[in-house]
Amino acid sequence: MFDGNVRTIQRVAAKVQRVMVVDPNPATARLLAEHLRPLGGVQIFAAPTAEKGYAMARTTDPQLIFVEHAQPGVDGLAFTRKIRRSDLACREAPVIMCTAEATAEAIFGARDAGVHEFMRKPFNLKDLERRLEAVTLKPRDWIEAVAYVGPDRRRFNSADYKGPRKRKADGAGTPAARLSQALRIVKSAAAALDSDPAQARRALAAQAVELRRVGEAVKDSRLVLAAAALETSTQADLAGASGRAELVARIDALMGFLSPDEAGRAA
Repeated sequence: MFDGNVRTIQRVAAKVQRVMVVDPNPATARLLAEHLRPLGGVQIFAAPTAEKGYAMARTTDPQLIFVEHAQPGVDGLAFTRKIRRSDLACREAPVIMCTAEATAEAIFGARDAGVHEFMRKPFNLKDLERRLEAVTLKPRDWIEAVAYVGPDRRRFNSADYKGPRKRKADGAGTPAARLSQALRIVKSAAAALDSDPAQARRALAAQAVELRRVGEAVKDSRLVLAAAALETSTQADLAGASGRAELVARIDALMGFLSPDEAGRAA
């Protein structure tokens, strides 16, 4: 495994000691258990349905989840979205989706559900190694929005798809791009305060941290203070009128950091 690189094996093993497999076919869990044996001491938890898998995730806190794309009792896309939007400790755990039908629709559907990697069945040891290396040694930024929760989709890459890409990685890591994305998420979260208050608050809190980091990186004290104020407001009681009003005011203050072009589109 991993061409006998002991250090790589140790680094991967440390992050996959608890693995959950959600698949109605028990052979999948057995095959994964066999392939993961070289990592030593890996616990495999198998669930035949998405419902049982979700309950199992709460009690076992898996570090890695394999889920079937679509089989009786398992809707892998719905399962992943439910995990991502839950309060489970494993909500950010890497998810590897498996299926015999690696169509463009299935692959991009998995990406948009918050899946980390996509693997075609039947898979071999090398296929598994590439996915394990990707989810453990090449972590992707976490996006906490309202419509989407999961790893940065701009870094999504599936070896199973050879067609045209919908979107390529760009300058997403620059302060300007990070600022733009965070403010767009803040705007969408503000619009969802009534329809999806729990996820809206979670998204606002995450973006407040990101905006503060951007402000610190570019040495913009105004942005740092505005982001810190938003972070404090997300901890207030949204059920109260005063807390809600303060939160909206903090959001409005941050909208002033939109570029003129984006502000025009937002109007």
